[in-house]
Amino acid sequence: MMFGKEVKVFMKGQAKESYLLLKSRTDKEAQSLLNSIERVTKILKNNPQFGDPIQKRLIPNSLTKEGIQNLYRIELSNFWRMLYTIEGTQIEILVFVLKIMHHKEYNKLFSYK
Repeated sequence: MMFGKEVKVFMKGQAKESYLLLKSRTDKEAQSLLNSIERVTKILKNNPQFGDPIQKRLIPNSLTKEGIQNLYRIELSNFWRMLYTIEGTQIEILVFVLKIMHHKEYNKLFSYK
């Protein structure tokens, strides 16, 4: 609960695919990432603004074309990143996890060198 509103966390698109792929694996890296994702998901239910906010001018065009107006980043284990956005109504706060990716993919998405 935040501001008296229920917080719900959803995996969407690429994040959902990555999460399901990780769940199908049994190696240590996948298990470490799953534990990290589960830990962060619990934190987001209590504090949706836990992640580092990304400046609006830095949000990749591919995400702004989807209507994303705010974006947050969380560092996961093994140099992976989670990107999410927050939407809300008068009744609830919705957190949509958009991407779960390795740092190299993250750098490519944001055109970092």
